[in-house]
Amino acid sequence: MEQVVPYDEWRAGAADPSFSEWLRSLSEPEWTAVVNHPFAASITRGDVPDAAMRRYLIQDLQFVDSFTALLGAAVASADTFESRVPFGRFLGQTATSEELTYFDRALEALGATPGDLTSPRLEPVTEEFRALMDEARRSLDYPTVLALLCVAEWSYLGWASRATGPLPRNFVHREWIELHEGPEFRAWVQFIRGELDRLGPRLGEEERLRVLDVFRRAVRLERRFFDMATES
Repeated sequence: MEQVVPYDEWRAGAADPSFSEWLRSLSEPEWTAVVNHPFAASITRGDVPDAAMRRYLIQDLQFVDSFTALLGAAVASADTFESRVPFGRFLGQTATSEELTYFDRALEALGATPGDLTSPRLEPVTEEFRALMDEARRSLDYPTVLALLCVAEWSYLGWASRATGPLPRNFVHREWIELHEGPEFRAWVQFIRGELDRLGPRLGEEERLRVLDVFRRAVRLERRFFDMATES
């Protein structure tokens, strides 16, 4: 069994002793492989082939329902009213947001068929990721829900923030970057990290390891999801 450096021991010598940073650093090298993934880099350059981008977005669209339910679990399981409010606000934005409009416009531009949208063949990694979201939702364990949300949002900020120079002219690439970068999204990611950082030091060692396990599983799935998009 892998030996994990306990949080209390790790933070004593860490430059950033936050709990969320402990989770991220103990998820290496997978985390760096996600935020520096060649597919993500291609999005920031705007040179992803249409077929690959279509495949990726069709599969990503299949997370909307599970992700929305996961946000609902965050509202239900949060330990304070002040913590519930941002999740409730983001939940409302997700249900009516420009992101759903983006999927419609982007997939139409990429030549997706009605069947691609309503009954696509799910890739194994898509099924596994949805299962993990549903597992976290059913647990109604706030730190576990936070861990999964943190990976989903922080890792996407990680690669999107690596876009340098003018953004791609093609809206399919440009708007996907903009949805995952910028002051509002950074504040959202910081809020989720802050909740983990607030709760993590209060957890027992077994609870911390459970949160770490979910975080790591999500990071591995994020990498596999990008890998899937590049497969022929």
